[in-house]
Amino acid sequence: MTTAPTGPWTTGRIAEVERPTDRLVRLRLEVADRVDHLPGQHYVVRLRAPDGYTAQRSYSVASDPADPLLELMVECLPDGEVSSFLHDEARVGDVLELRGPIGGWFTWTGEVPAIGIAGGSGVVPLVAMLRYADRLGLADRLRVVAVGRTYADLPYAAELERRGAFLALTRENHHDRVAHPPYPDELAPLVDGVERAYVCGSVGFASFATRLLGEVGVLARTIRVEQFGATG
Repeated sequence: MTTAPTGPWTTGRIAEVERPTDRLVRLRLEVADRVDHLPGQHYVVRLRAPDGYTAQRSYSVASDPADPLLELMVECLPDGEVSSFLHDEARVGDVLELRGPIGGWFTWTGEVPAIGIAGGSGVVPLVAMLRYADRLGLADRLRVVAVGRTYADLPYAAELERRGAFLALTRENHHDRVAHPPYPDELAPLVDGVERAYVCGSVGFASFATRLLGEVGVLARTIRVEQFGATG
């Protein structure tokens, strides 16, 4: 098993900013003394006010480890100090305090065939895994199910679809699939032969996805869960 690296506090200069929706901001940063991450790891972003007040939040990395820039996709949460600032105020050239990479539990480097199920912005670490898998020719070892309300709301929807992910939209039809969360019979063929499952999303989504995996025969001990606040 690959040992997950850990990085210290450093700084990152924003090289690119994109706001694909009114709730999302994609940041690509040049990180000083960057420590290469594993797919599935995250960074802490810390904001510091002139009076010394600080606020920080963790965000999963979307970029492949070979990408020269660190990519984060941040969802603007209600009353979120850090996410609101990044969405509304972040500009190219701004310098942010960062610490990372962090975390070893949710990483995947192709050592076992796996499935990932994510809701909303929970797809971000799975995007990193897919990019890594494609670069190294490991795409057949990773299957991804991405769940979103609408195609426009789902981060990286077009890329996920292009890379072979199964998209389940809950508020609109997609191609010939009627709007609905994933059905067990849709998931069952995707878990055949997998040895590990990754679940990422809100608390409610994580509970749903874990239960769904159990219904199609995935052992609880093989499921790794990463969950965040009330939205996702």
